[in-house]
Amino acid sequence: MLINQHYISSATIMASPNFDDRPNPVDISLLVIHCISLPPGQFGGNAIEQLFCNRLDPNQHPYFEEIYTLKVSAHCLIRRNGEIIQFVAFDKRAWHAGVSYYQGRKRCNDFSIGIELEGDELTPYEDIQYQKLAQLSAVLLAEYPKLQRQHIVGHSDIAPNRKTDPGDSFDWLRFNDYLDQRLYKHSITSSQ
Repeated sequence: MLINQHYISSATIMASPNFDDRPNPVDISLLVIHCISLPPGQFGGNAIEQLFCNRLDPNQHPYFEEIYTLKVSAHCLIRRNGEIIQFVAFDKRAWHAGVSYYQGRKRCNDFSIGIELEGDELTPYEDIQYQKLAQLSAVLLAEYPKLQRQHIVGHSDIAPNRKTDPGDSFDWLRFNDYLDQRLYKHSITSSQ
């Protein structure tokens, strides 16, 4: 997995209109993990992509009537089968965090990358999602020097009174084990 001009080489690219310029394009210093399922609790289909690309049909499901006008996005989505879809270039500001706060800084969209996992807060995530998230995180840590491992957080960490994702179903120890493996592999490769 490589990043070329702020896109993942192996990702499916699906451009979202829901982004704009970062106030400081080199200040990418936070990685935020989210979860999403549309309709809630259901996996598969293309409703997430439709939402992020402003093409969600409100007639497809009653819940869609409530959300189809939202202008939201994330940089990437990791499907339950491990497929990565990228919606926004990493040097641009995706609209994923909303009202948020991290270590004295407001407006986390300004300086963060948002990764959505297809899932919900109750259903265990798939092993391949942890593997792909760790692989992607390792590549992002290598590519963006201001992004440090200790600044990988859940949406609930930056919007605690509003959000609870990625939820209790997200196994941080498992993710960190996979990330350790990826970072070790990267350090060995880099030193050769």
